[in-house]
Order: sequence, then C-alpha cells, then structure tokens
Amino acid sequence: MRHRKWFGMLTGFVLLGFLVGLCSMKAVQIVDKSKLDQTGALRFHAQPASGSPIAMENRKLGAASVYQRQDGENIERTSFFSRQLQKADARIRPDLLLVPGGESIGVKLNTRGVLVVGYHLVDSAEGQASPGESAGIHVGDVITKINGRQMISIRDVRQMITDSQGGAPVRLTILRQQTLLDKRLVPVMDRNDRHYQLGLYIRDSASGIGTMTFYDPKTSSYGALGHVISDRDTGQPIRIREGSIVRSTVQAIEKGAEGKPGEKIAYFPDNASSIGSVDKNTPFGIYGHLRGNYETRSVAERKAIPIALADQVKEGPAQILTVLDGNKVQAFDIRILNSVPQKYPATKGLVIKITDPRLLKATGGIIQGMSGSPIIQDGKLVGAVTHVFVSDPTSGYGVHIEWMLQEAGLAVSQKNQLRQAAG
Repeated sequence: MRHRKWFGMLTGFVLLGFLVGLCSMKAVQIVDKSKLDQTGALRFHAQPASGSPIAMENRKLGAASVYQRQDGENIERTSFFSRQLQKADARIRPDLLLVPGGESIGVKLNTRGVLVVGYHLVDSAEGQASPGESAGIHVGDVITKINGRQMISIRDVRQMITDSQGGAPVRLTILRQQTLLDKRLVPVMDRNDRHYQLGLYIRDSASGIGTMTFYDPKTSSYGALGHVISDRDTGQPIRIREGSIVRSTVQAIEKGAEGKPGEKIAYFPDNASSIGSVDKNTPFGIYGHLRGNYETRSVAERKAIPIALADQVKEGPAQILTVLDGNKVQAFDIRILNSVPQKYPATKGLVIKITDPRLLKATGGIIQGMSGSPIIQDGKLVGAVTHVFVSDPTSGYGVHIEWMLQEAGLAVSQKNQLRQAAG
C-alpha cells in the first residue's frame, strides 16, 4: 500500500513533550537541577515511545485506537470500532470556522485520586523498608480512599496518616487499571523525623507546556497538544479531576539533532491567570473552554478558517504555526509527505517534514513543546504536530484535525450536527 512507504523508513519517535513534577509525602516537588536553566525554567523532556512506526502502522486500527476514558471511579477502555463510529460526512458544515492557534500554553492538572509513582524506604528502628511496597501497592496505582474517606490531594493522605493512632493499620482503596482493590497497610515511623510514613512517592498534580491547536469562537471550545498527557514515571494517561491552561513564554530553544530531539524551554509563573479549563485528556489531546481573557490582539488578528477532513488532505506544501521566542506566533513551511485517509479516529495520520530554512536553523526541525502546533494547507486547518522522529528530527507525525474536533464535541458535518442535537 502506498501510504506505508514513509512509515517503513522511520524507526523511532517521541511525543513532543509533557513533563510532570514528582511530589513526595511532604508535597515537595523533586526536580533534577541539571534540567533547570539560569532563569529557573523547567525543561520538558518526553520519553521515547515503545515500538516502531511501521509496527504501529501495521496493527489493526481497532486495537491501535483503544484508549482510557474517565468515568467516575472506573476507567473504561473503549474501542472506536465497538462504538461503531461512522466516517464523517464529506459535506463539511459551512459555518464551521476555527481560529488556528500556535500559542505556547502552560497546562496545570490536578489528578483524580492520588497517583503512586514510586517507593520510598523508611528508616525505621527495625531497618529500612517500604510499607507500601510490602502491602502490595504497585507503581501506577491510584489511591482513591483511605479508611473509606475520599482522597483528593496529597494533603488528604498526609492528614489521614497523621490521624492514624500510633501507626495503626489503614485500609487503602486503590484503582489498578480498571479494578478497585482494598489493601491493608501499616505505616512505619521514620526514626529521623519521627513521623509515620507509607513508604510511597505520590503525586496529585502535573504541569507542562504545549501548543494551542484551535478554538471555536462560537462555543469557546479549544483543542491542544494533539496527544494524551501521560505520567512521566508510570507512562499511564493522567486521570484529571480538574485543570487549567495559562499563557507560557518561550525563553530559549535547545536545537535538536539526530538521536536527540530538541526542545522549547518555556516558563509560566505559578500564579499565572487561567485562560481556560481542561475538561478532557484524550489520545487526541486536551480539550476545554476558553475564558474571556484568551483573545489578545494577536489572536484577534488571526481569522477563522475552514477545516479539511482526513480524506481531503494531500501530499505537498503546508505550514505550521508555533512560537520560538516569547509569545510571537510565526508560520513556517513544511511538506506533508503522507496522509493516511483514515476512516476511523486514530493517531499518527500524517507524516510531515520541516522545509523552512528559518525553522531548521533555529530548532533543527520538530522539537518538544511544538506538540499541538496547527497544520494549515491551502487555507484550511488539517491537523496538528504530535511526534518527532528520533532518527530524523526534521520529520514527524501529525494527527488529523477531524479526530480532534470529534473529541472536542464539535460536529464536523451537517448530518453529525443534527445527530448531536437529536441526541
């Protein structure tokens, strides 16, 4: 098949970056100082994804399109085939006009439950041990309750352990994959600080940077990143309780090279004003609604444009919008090497290559932090940048905009609009 030729040439890729800070029982963020620049801005590193692009492409689409959704206390794994989604009608709504993004954004998330990201050895009178590990708690488990009380934050966990009488056993309710389990754990007193501890590193929040893809001026809905936000240590999609996006400033660029993807070094203050909510974290990006303070003069100058469906994108010249310095959104030339005419929602539908000499000189190609940069072809929004190839940083993957709009709840065709209204 013709569309497989580019996938067979490439052997590795990474997501374009989202890093979360590690929090301990004392709610102290642990940050490797070698990853800080002189301004104290945290550099965002993505982890290499497993498997090769050709292996990914050769999987059955139904299996490749399985992902996790939030549904109360449970995580439901849903296949797009099992949902019997239909290909979008080729007649795009004439009133569907979206403002392309390109702005650098900071993303702040609070998790649903408290995520276990590692083990901590407690220095007790009997020696060093991790009570959590001994109790059968696994990295990646989510603590939802302790002694029947809902756990929302690290502070809740600390208070429950403090209130436990002399290290009395506690009952932890945890979510492991799709299963709720109860575990009995006996806290141990650390002989140095004289506090009872679980022997677990836990996290209740995450933050990082990415790029805005689009927003709908009629509904204030937006989409960004183009891929799921996963926990850095466990690799699992983050189940969000609530979240927000803020403005982010790009301070420097670390240029990419073969075998070493580059990155944007960006910053946003802890007290930055929210410009929108984060309501969903999906394989196709994050979604929510913008507040009134989002539309700056720069955004207002960008006019709303139509979209192209997956089967309407063609090989050839295109552009991406992204920020390399400060907050200035710029357009750069790329070439779409291949577009898979997907019938069902799936990631990695586009293979792109940077051709703009300015961008190649500044970044070496696609870099981390570009995740979500909108792709425009013939005046239409066609997708977003999502991955960079390790072996060739000038090239990478993109996702079709059609699937991002579906996740955002925006009807693409008149038929789908009527179906949503009736539903």
